[in-house]
Amino acid sequence: MLILSRKSDEGIVIGENITIKVISIDRGSVKLGFEAPPNTLILRAELKEAITSENKKAIGDIDQNALSTIGKAFKH
Repeated sequence: MLILSRKSDEGIVIGENITIKVISIDRGSVKLGFEAPPNTLILRAELKEAITSENKKAIGDIDQNALSTIGKAFKH
């Protein structure tokens, strides 16, 4: 993990087309601004974790017999 110190209005560049800028710092809270191509997905970590958890639950709910039958149908 890379750790950097930044002040308000300073930024970080990732690759050729992603910029993260410190917008403000107030009482332990930091506001960040992100400039990235429209097709770049940017999520808060807790939202990403929630999505991953829901996806794992959904996979666990799949009827394995039905999945096997579908798999066999596609092999032929």
